[in-house]
Amino acid sequence: MSDEEQLQEFASKWDAAMIRNDVEEISQFMADDWVIVGTEGGITTKSEFLETIASGDLTHDRMDSDEMRVTVYEKSGLVISRGTSAGHYKGQRFILYEWSMNMIILKGSRWQCVSTMLTKATAKSSMQ
Repeated sequence: MSDEEQLQEFASKWDAAMIRNDVEEISQFMADDWVIVGTEGGITTKSEFLETIASGDLTHDRMDSDEMRVTVYEKSGLVISRGTSAGHYKGQRFILYEWSMNMIILKGSRWQCVSTMLTKATAKSSMQ
């Protein structure tokens, strides 16, 4: 399997773990120093993000991509995808259509994400 295929599979498996809301499984995709920049512009650490899921404040029932671009740079890769994230946050339903940019590095023999950045998306593709 090529590195590009490995990273596509990584992204798909991470999405599936998010739908299962399994904190232990989700954490395996993230480096210890992982951070996410959300669509509202705030930065959340790995521990803060996982605590929110563990508490039940954040759950996902949909996480998918309708477009994905994977670029590998030796021992790192950039996965840019557009798709839907849906679930509940503190009891309120959310459905977000967004771009996700994940910086993923190879640590030993395992890929781990070190940074995620989200932004709102429109239906028109910009990766042509």
